[in-house]
Amino acid sequence: MADVLALVEARLRGGLGEADARAAVTFLGTDRIEVLRFTDGDVVRYATLGMSAQPMTDPTAALADPVRGPRAELVLSVRGGLVDTDKVLRPLAVLAASPQVEGLVVAPGASLDVGEPLWPGAPFTSVLVAESGGLIEDLELDEPMDPVRFLPLLPMTPNEAAWKRVHGAAALQERWLSSGTDLRDPLRKSVPLD
Repeated sequence: MADVLALVEARLRGGLGEADARAAVTFLGTDRIEVLRFTDGDVVRYATLGMSAQPMTDPTAALADPVRGPRAELVLSVRGGLVDTDKVLRPLAVLAASPQVEGLVVAPGASLDVGEPLWPGAPFTSVLVAESGGLIEDLELDEPMDPVRFLPLLPMTPNEAAWKRVHGAAALQERWLSSGTDLRDPLRKSVPLD
């Protein structure tokens, strides 16, 4: 486990530079989850470290495979300096612990809801999990382990999350794209959904 996390942290540093802050959260019955903050100009990125220590297991499986199964870390990018987004650390740790706590397999297209604003005053309570491979390349591990995927999180307003449940992730992403939505804007309004 420690070896996987050391490789993951090295991949994060290689893709995002040195972290300028880190915090750790431990939930009862789970492994420690860290959230690292990387600042690149006016963009602040928060990345989890610890979610990939164990493979995610299908909740219907009779036994959890300690080696095989999808592994991931979460990455959230926002424009810095507009609001205090550092309070997103705990909600991100909660989302990263969800595979251990709730038996979720976090994959692209999924919605994850924290039930409260991502940071004080945020218009977002949930995120859409996007495809990996853009900002940080997947990390290949020794066979038979699956690679670690670095999954971007796209904040959703409650209206967007409800619309996504009906129309799907691809339709919401297309709506964002056609409206020129700045998904890094921590103060953005909901995209027009009519």
